[in-house]
Amino acid sequence: MTRVAVLGAGAWGTSIASVLAARLEVVLWARDAAQAESIAATRRNERYLPGIALPGAVAVTADLARATAGAQLLLAATPVAGLRALFEKLPPASPVVSLCKGFEERTGLLPHEIAAQTLGSAARCGALSGPSFAQEVARGLPCALTLAARDAVFAREAAGMLHGGRMRIYYSADLVGVEIGGAVKNVMALAAGISDGLGLGLNARAALITRGLAEIARLGAALGGRPETLYGLAGAGDLILTATGELSRNRRVGLELARGMPLEKILAELGHVAEGVRSAKEVVRLAKAKGVDMPVSDAVNAVLEERLTPAAAVERLLSRDPKQER
Repeated sequence: MTRVAVLGAGAWGTSIASVLAARLEVVLWARDAAQAESIAATRRNERYLPGIALPGAVAVTADLARATAGAQLLLAATPVAGLRALFEKLPPASPVVSLCKGFEERTGLLPHEIAAQTLGSAARCGALSGPSFAQEVARGLPCALTLAARDAVFAREAAGMLHGGRMRIYYSADLVGVEIGGAVKNVMALAAGISDGLGLGLNARAALITRGLAEIARLGAALGGRPETLYGLAGAGDLILTATGELSRNRRVGLELARGMPLEKILAELGHVAEGVRSAKEVVRLAKAKGVDMPVSDAVNAVLEERLTPAAAVERLLSRDPKQER
């Protein structure tokens, strides 16, 4: 039986481990030994995925060497901030697919670029992305995702390992497009949350999502991403879900910002990582370096840095000069 190691016992890591256990040999690695012991004993991860039972077939460990031994595929389910430290502990030839979405703070690197620095440029690495709330996937509800790698053979093989049941996996060679879509949609979900929190209505939300998608597509194209990727599951699909779904952490942060709650308090109460908060600054920095116009991203970043109030950010967007839609 194919053996897969899920590295990271947050909501998404626990969820995908639960689903894959129906047809694969799965081991779930938790960085914290106490957390690993708790999950193994109770068969639940109440901190990150409450109310969901972990199948008995899933092995749980805090021993990284044990988790990765004999695994044909490693799924890196840590936040982007934890990827570098994780990859540095893996053998250079490890076949790894990242499940996180965002940019590394300060370096502005995407997950595959972190992998290249730590595992070597020849490493087989990919990314799995698309509209997928962990709670729904863990409950066995249908979802469709895209697995991308620059090595098209690896993308197809890895997708084949994970595809099945109610989880449909497409494969792609557009790794940059998939990662850009997953990273920038979180920033747009913050914007949609701010709009909803200010009570601006459904028309405004639809406009923000549409213009947000245009920004994602422009940045993706500047970095070599393909339009069909950015208008597909990993771009438009994930954006629509994250900007509108009640389970979206990034949307929730936007809602609370609009209601006047300080960012630090929001994140403390959230208890999970909201990657859009960390990525906004890197998105703006990258857009400026590439000469890409991203006014929605600029406005979100200004709110996060407390240079603008949510209401003032909206007014700034509305007061921009008329221009041709593109």
